[in-house]
Amino acid sequence: MTGRSSAYWAMSNAAVLIARSLRHVPRSLDSLLLGVALPVLLMLLFVYVFGGAVNVGTAYVDYVVPGVIVLCAGYGASMTAVSVATDMVNGVIDRFRSMPILASAVLVGHVISSVVRNLVSTLLVIVVALLAGFRPTTSINRWLAAFGVIVLFVLALSWASAALGMLARTVEGASGITFVILFLPYLSSAFVPTSTMPEALRVISDHQPITHVIETIRGLLMGTPIGNSGWLAVLWSLGIMTVSFLAAGHLFRARNTR
Repeated sequence: MTGRSSAYWAMSNAAVLIARSLRHVPRSLDSLLLGVALPVLLMLLFVYVFGGAVNVGTAYVDYVVPGVIVLCAGYGASMTAVSVATDMVNGVIDRFRSMPILASAVLVGHVISSVVRNLVSTLLVIVVALLAGFRPTTSINRWLAAFGVIVLFVLALSWASAALGMLARTVEGASGITFVILFLPYLSSAFVPTSTMPEALRVISDHQPITHVIETIRGLLMGTPIGNSGWLAVLWSLGIMTVSFLAAGHLFRARNTR
């Protein structure tokens, strides 16, 4: 098999399995509610219920939307672990192994469908935010840069979730093991400035990756200072993605060679 035909075969396998994963999305009501509806509802809750009591020096909707976008990415990516674990537990992977399918395409299908699902939910969040008064002060180039940061971060979280899904032995376990992904945005600058937190929490919040991603997106969309958060967000995302990609591949091979 030539290099060109090998590449075509790999891309063809991946495309089929991406389409398969995407077809499962509308059939899973809990996934739709968690990955799409819940971030929108949380944004409206924070803006209209808590927003009046939070002073961030600007309209609270402008402050909170970048954090909700990242929260949305966490909820959407966490479903990748459940999808991967479901395939492993239900024996779907065993059936794939009997077919002439590139093994890595299975994980790629789950990850790329997660990215697509996240981008759709992110777009929905932004549309609802604009209706709620969100007014970004930015250029098209900064929008594109923010989009790039979001895609890179979603890819990193999706691969991390895929690796966690390979670790889980049950679907319920996969759902529980992704708790850390869902919790981290709350311990960041997503909803309040880290300067308002107790010192111990502020140290953690200031140095965890999600804060840097949020501050980068907030700076690109709202013109606030980014500082060193920009390159730290990229480095964290690339690091998480690389480690998670290698871990997911290793775990996939280990579980399917027993």
